[in-house]
Amino acid sequence: MIVTARSSCRVDLAGGTLDIWPLYLYHPGAVTVNFALDRFTHCRITLRKDKQVVLSSEDLNVSETFPSIQALVDAKKYKLALHAWAIRHFAPIIPGGFELWTKSESPAGAGISGSSSLLITIVSAFNKLTGTGYSLERVREVAQNIEAQVINVPTGSQDYYPALYGGVGALELGVAGLIRHGIEADLDDFNERIVLAYTGLPRNSGINNWEVMKAHIDGDKTVFRNFEKISSIAQSMRVAVEKADWSEAGKLLRQEWSFRRKNAPGITTPLIDRLIDVTKSKGARGAKVCGAGGGGCVFFLVDRGAKEKVAAAITAEGATVLPVKVAPHGVRVRISDKG
Repeated sequence: MIVTARSSCRVDLAGGTLDIWPLYLYHPGAVTVNFALDRFTHCRITLRKDKQVVLSSEDLNVSETFPSIQALVDAKKYKLALHAWAIRHFAPIIPGGFELWTKSESPAGAGISGSSSLLITIVSAFNKLTGTGYSLERVREVAQNIEAQVINVPTGSQDYYPALYGGVGALELGVAGLIRHGIEADLDDFNERIVLAYTGLPRNSGINNWEVMKAHIDGDKTVFRNFEKISSIAQSMRVAVEKADWSEAGKLLRQEWSFRRKNAPGITTPLIDRLIDVTKSKGARGAKVCGAGGGGCVFFLVDRGAKEKVAAAITAEGATVLPVKVAPHGVRVRISDKG
């Protein structure tokens, strides 16, 4: 038996970091706005006739083998921690030996939620293999908790929803929980307005969401006020995207980036600053770093017809333009007796 799965990475437009519990509880009306990218993570589970467990990541060029599932559970360290901790969760109901192969189309440290997408992909595949019957929301909860086990700090929620549902969406964050609403955007039009640049691996001193979260919880008034602004911007961004008001969305993107930089100066780099500056005259309405920053990807919202000019300016500065479109569909899982 072979189970294959695939889910998408994402770009966050506004409201990031507020999706980390309990930050959003202090900002009524908090919402995040993001969209799924046609940059995917893939996995394949192939059952074996023996008890061995073989893990491999094609993009990382890393593999490791365990004589049994119990040996994996008992191990103290892993080369592929996301894989291993996902297996630990399902270990009691996995039927025997297997091979787990994965591949990510997200560059290293890109900030487009490659790890979150990968966990949605892996958890969804094991959900199908074991017949666990998890709902999409339970898949999200399991994947998010596993990621927190691996990185040892709280994780936000928004990164998992584009992988689950695809498309453009708004995630409402409140006392009653998390509610995802799809946004019916004209994808043909929107795809002409998005440019994604990869600036390289984040530096080690890059900002960590955990540090910002601690500052907020510890009562830093400046951080609190900045997140109040970010929350308000995200609510307005949702309306702008719903109305396809790209001029307003560009303005809000610039504002979001400004307040995010105040919270975390390490989120930017000289290259990122140059890219944002040189693309203004080429048709970029606004730009912001994806994820925690310090490198990784930068998203640009551009005028229709300006993609080539913006891309050329980015390339001239030494960054890499990643061809992307909105991925309209969420996670896909297939089971078969063949490859």
